[in-house]
Amino acid sequence: MPRHPKKPRRLVAEGRVYIWTMRHSHRKDHEGRVVDCRQILTLFPQPAGTSGSLRIAFADGPGRYLPGGAPFGSGDVGFTQGADLNLHEPGAVRALLDVALARGWQPGERRAVEVDGWLLLDAAAAAREGETSPDGR
Repeated sequence: MPRHPKKPRRLVAEGRVYIWTMRHSHRKDHEGRVVDCRQILTLFPQPAGTSGSLRIAFADGPGRYLPGGAPFGSGDVGFTQGADLNLHEPGAVRALLDVALARGWQPGERRAVEVDGWLLLDAAAAAREGETSPDGR
């Protein structure tokens, strides 16, 4: 039986437990048209309430793709001419987390932080493929 796509998942990294979720969102303009399509991966350091969350947001734009129909899967994000990840895969989530940590995100901060996922994608995809470490070396 497949897992429920909206159920939070658990990830352990560097001895710390995170709960992670993924969602798709839209905003409507003043005429009711859907704009600003975004895929958001959120990691919640545990235990709950001890730290702020990390939101990794992938906004739609030129040269990018997000989930939303064939031929892409429900968790696929990527550049049309480059790196991609499937946000349903724990290894992809771990790679994004590792890059965010290497670039200075502190899981002990009390406030929620949102980062542009596109700035993490190349390094995370390369690390996932074993080409580099999360800090780009």
